[in-house]
Amino acid sequence: MDTQVVIIGSGPAGLLLSRLLHLNGIANVVLEHRSQDYVLGRIRAGVLEMGAVDLLHEAKVSERMHIEGLIHEGIEISFEGRRHRIDFADLTGGKSVMIYGQTELTRDLMDALAEDGVPPRYEAEVVAIRDIDGPRPTITYRQNGEEHDITGAFVAGCDGFHGVSRASVADKVETFERVYPFGWLGVLSETPPVSDELIYANHARGFALCSMRSKQVSRTYVQCPLTNNVEDWPDDRFWDELRKRLDREAAEAMVTGPSIEKSIAPLRSFVAEPMRFGRLFLAGDAAHIVPPTGAKGLNLAASDIRFLFRALLEHFVEGSDAGLNAYSQNCLSRIWKAERFSWWMTTLLHLFPDDGPFGRKLQLAELDYLTQSRAASTALAENYVGLPFD
Repeated sequence: MDTQVVIIGSGPAGLLLSRLLHLNGIANVVLEHRSQDYVLGRIRAGVLEMGAVDLLHEAKVSERMHIEGLIHEGIEISFEGRRHRIDFADLTGGKSVMIYGQTELTRDLMDALAEDGVPPRYEAEVVAIRDIDGPRPTITYRQNGEEHDITGAFVAGCDGFHGVSRASVADKVETFERVYPFGWLGVLSETPPVSDELIYANHARGFALCSMRSKQVSRTYVQCPLTNNVEDWPDDRFWDELRKRLDREAAEAMVTGPSIEKSIAPLRSFVAEPMRFGRLFLAGDAAHIVPPTGAKGLNLAASDIRFLFRALLEHFVEGSDAGLNAYSQNCLSRIWKAERFSWWMTTLLHLFPDDGPFGRKLQLAELDYLTQSRAASTALAENYVGLPFD
């Protein structure tokens, strides 16, 4: 089989690229190692920058998001028993973020591609990527016990941190990584959110975050040791610990309930350079990971796809490779800024075992300055809502 673009991975990055290419008449095939149900079962991010929202609108999959999503014009920072609001709209000239779960976004893209008659090929395991330096790379994949070959002009590796795309060029990649000495225990529950906006809490017992997926579904987190297991955290223990890390008003307002999903996620910062290898382009988690503190993971994936889609459109429609040649540089410029912001938010809000009392005092001084200084608050707000592309 032959196509124009082979996309490996059916997460939001791969699906969004497929949809945008399809709408513009560029043939593509999405190969996904897992089942459709498995992909939809992954519970991930829920904060979208307006740049990502605009791209979903361009892909014509934003209707349900605009009905069910929540516009947030700020966040709250909690420390020493008090909450302080960072007003995005005031500090950035009216900008905001959209709360809409990655699972719902993925479902919207899946439904659109199915309606177009070009759904991903699920349970199709890529076993080889060959000839990426030639004019027509070949992808070999295994499905239903049989191997198949597909060729294309370009390959988009959107298959995540553990995927085959980056692994296939491991000898050519330079990686940069920082692994954090703790994880996030996350709970999804059918309970109303604690507050109308996200609460980021710095506490002597550790970090906590009160987020949401809707007005009826909460997504909450507490920092925990990486040695912990989910079984160590029955629901009652989780809610009790979360309550201890919040200010009194939030703790009293919190509604508890049985968990729908519970997991512990490690935190890491990771970047692979470059992001182009001949006709193979890495995008999303295949090229970079950020700790979730800054809400940048899904937004960086959308940013990569924005650059890659426009570059491919320029190639196929205008016959220019300028965008393809600049892809890695354009992406990495935004990625490293997001890595810096996510690292800063993580170090500001979490309890680091080796920092001791001195480190704790520095955190509190930084938080006090952040919430008292308009310049410092503006810097946080500008990064949180998303830096400009140009």
